[in-house]
Formats: sequence, structure tokens, C-alpha cells
Amino acid sequence: MEQKVMNQPIISALEKFTELDEKISHFNSISGLLSWDQKVIAPKKGRSIFAKASSTLRTEAFKLTVSEEMGELLSALSSPEADAYLDDAAKAKVRERLNFYNRSKSIPAEMIKDFSVLTSQANDAWEEARENNDFEKYLPYLEKIVDFKRKAVEIYGYENHPYDALLDEYEPGLTVERLDPLFDKLRKSSTDLLKRIQHAPYKPRAEIFDQAYSVAKQKEFNRYILPLIGFDMNAGRLDETVHPFAQTVNTGDVRITTRYLENNVRSAIFGTIHEAGHGIYEQNIDQQFEDTVLQEGASFGIHESQSRFLENMVGRSEEFWKYFYPKLQEHFPEQLGDVELDDFYRAVNAVQPSFIRVEADELTYNLHIMVRYEIEKALIAGEVEAKDLPAIWNSKMNEYLGVTPSSDSEGVLQDIHWSFGGFGYFPSYSLGNLYAAQILNKIKTDVPDFYGSIEKGDFAVIQKWLKENIHQYGMLYTPNDLIVKATGEELNADYLVQYLEDKYSKVYKL
Repeated sequence: MEQKVMNQPIISALEKFTELDEKISHFNSISGLLSWDQKVIAPKKGRSIFAKASSTLRTEAFKLTVSEEMGELLSALSSPEADAYLDDAAKAKVRERLNFYNRSKSIPAEMIKDFSVLTSQANDAWEEARENNDFEKYLPYLEKIVDFKRKAVEIYGYENHPYDALLDEYEPGLTVERLDPLFDKLRKSSTDLLKRIQHAPYKPRAEIFDQAYSVAKQKEFNRYILPLIGFDMNAGRLDETVHPFAQTVNTGDVRITTRYLENNVRSAIFGTIHEAGHGIYEQNIDQQFEDTVLQEGASFGIHESQSRFLENMVGRSEEFWKYFYPKLQEHFPEQLGDVELDDFYRAVNAVQPSFIRVEADELTYNLHIMVRYEIEKALIAGEVEAKDLPAIWNSKMNEYLGVTPSSDSEGVLQDIHWSFGGFGYFPSYSLGNLYAAQILNKIKTDVPDFYGSIEKGDFAVIQKWLKENIHQYGMLYTPNDLIVKATGEELNADYLVQYLEDKYSKVYKL
């Protein structure tokens, strides 16, 4: 009887924490829906006005996550006495809420509200600036966002580099010290391989894409492949937007978007497959985590591993197109009717340094990320200022890719991320590639006929492996623990380096 009384405070705290966690999750779910609406279908004139209402909701959710009540509950549930009464899921929920609480409790609620309004307005300013090639129009918003992030970093705290505090937001536990060697190896191998490719005598027939492809037919093809590769259309939808993204409302409502360009059929196809990777991940998270902090992917890097895996390692494989190419030819007989499969496969994997990240080939994509990563590190450390970015951007693009943007719209203004304050986000893309290659190595061991299944259009066996080893867990595990659980080792750049070497040696007949 005495033991039961002694444990009652822990049991009560867990019940109250569960209710609070659910309430915050509901607020965030509604905020996600509002964010999708603002980016996809909201009238332009109403966006900035509605931003205030949207920010009020996000502010209320933030207040709950750093409230005195939350602090007291987390203190009780993270104590040694509580350990015996929490299952693994409850411990993970406490871990995630505690991490956010410790990082954010000192940020004034008004500061968060002001930042929410700022980023909503900055998004509209970015769209206009990009459309009109007017960096100066966007600069005041960017300067304020950078200023906020620098202040936030000091509040969050860090041990070595200020950028660590922002990395931790997207990839918990990752630091500049850990990331730099991984990226250094990848950058060196990528630039070396790029030079060999540029001197290779064989060149893919990439000119087959330099013609008009009906947008209506592109839409038909995308809607044809989505359910076949694993995206549940009864639990999601596909729409159009300026910058493709995925937005989860809940596991039964995952919305993805893409962008259609008549003169670039690859953009919509691979953009859609990419976002489907995100969507499939969210649709397959264990429903026991619904309405909790665990209902999302383990990290942004792990999330990107799923989209990059599906887009590149599956979607750009020869086996994928052995199955889907005849259908694509049916949609575009004039453009592709006389193009052989082998020529098409090599063409979709052609390497050509370009200005736009989202349209970059699989090899040079990582170099685009290096440009952004190095700029962000310098900005947050106060080594450069926002006004200097166009010149710095162009210089680094020339250094790594050998190209110099002719305008800010195809240079520093091309990405939406800084307008919503996403500093620390960009490394997730290359981390995703690194994780994906390591996952590919493991899945080919566990599923020996991996590419044979793709060639037959059987994606179920692949999605089953991903669900069992990655998707179902949501945020139950930290990213490092998840990749070790799934592959048997911590993140290792060698797998991606070897994958790129093997693939492009074949594509370019090196």
C-alpha cells in the first residue's frame, strides 16, 4: 500500500504530461494545415493579414511547451524515481519535450510571436524578391531573421561553435566538429569525380530534355506513379506550389507538392518522387504515436534520407525506368518515342553543374549544400553579414561548381529556407544522402533482389523494410540510435562516396 502511495505523484505527472503533449500536438497539427493553406491556396492579399492569426496559434503552442507546468512535469518524469514507471515511448516523449524545453524556455513568448509574424512576412517578401530579382527588397527581413537566430543561439547555448545550437534543432546531437569531416570527405570525392566526368569522352544525351513536355501529361504521369511507389493517395494529396514541400497534418493526411515546368520534365518527376519519400515516411509512422511529439520523423536528416533514397537510389536507377519508361513514352511519344531506355537512363543521371539546387544532379547536389552550409556557419558566427551574401554566394558557386549565377534569383534568392528561419536545415539534405547510401548498403544485404523487385514494379518489399526499420519508429529513437539500429553502425561517409563512384563510372563509362 505504501509503495502505491509513493508512486502516485509519478503516475499523476505522466497522465498530466500525456494530456499536455496531446494538446500541443493538436495545435501543431492545425498550424501545419494553416501553413499548407498559406503556401498552396490562400489568396495572396490575405496571407500577411492571416499571418497574425496563425502566429497567435503557434505562440500558444510554444507557451505550453515552455510553461511552468511543463517544466514541473518534465522534472518529475526525468527523475531517477520515474524511470521504472515509463515505457520506452514515454521516455522518448519526455526526452523530446525536455530537449525543446531546455533549449527554448528562456526565449520570451513575445520574441517567438514577433518572429512568427516576421517569417510569414519574409516568405511573401522572398517570393516577390525572387520573382523580380530584387535582393534589396528581401534584405531587411533577412537581416532581422539572422539577428534573431544569433540571439537565439546565445540563449540555447553551445560548447564549441555557435552553429551547433542550430544543427541540434534539425539533427539532435550533431555538431560542426562531427559534421565537418563527413562533409570534407564528400566534398573532396565529389569535386574529384566531377572533374573526371567533365573530361570523360562519353556524354549522355541530355538534350532529349531540351524540349516542351505538356504539363497536363506530366501531372497524369505523376499521379500514375505515386500510388505504385508507395504513397497512399487515400491518406494524402498532391498539389502545386512555387517550392515543393511535404506537410503532415496527421498520419492519415500527408500533403505533398511539386512544381511543373514545361521545359523541364525532370523537375516535376523527381521532385514528386522526392516529396513522396517524405510523405510515405509520415504515413507509415506507428499510429500509437499519433497526437504525440513522436508522430514525426526522427530528424530532418533521417527524413531527407527517405526522400533522397526514393528519388535517387530508386527513382534514378536503371531498374526503375525499365519498369516505368514505357509508360512515360506513352505520355510523351513525340519527345521520347525513339529514345532508347539506356540513353534515357544515362540522360536522367547526366552531370552538369547548374545554378539551381532543386534541379541539380545527384552528384553536384551536395556541392550546392556545401555552399549553403559554409555561408550559414559564417553568418551565425558573425564572420559575414546578410548584405554580403550575393557576392559570397557567387564566389563559392564558382569555386565548387565552376558556374557563376547571372542573377540573384538563380543565386542567393533561390531557396525559401532562410525566409522561415531555417538556418541549420540545409545540411540535412546531404546528411540525408549519407544516411540513404548507408541504408541502401544494408537493404541490399537484407533484400538481395532489391533492384530486381524495382524492375518488376514491386515496391512493397522495399517499403516493408523501410517501415520495419525506419518509418514506424517516428521520433522514438534519436537519429544516431536509429541509424545504428537499422544499419549496425554510426554514420559513415564511405558508403555515399562509393555509391557515387560506382554509379557515375557506369553512367559515364569511366
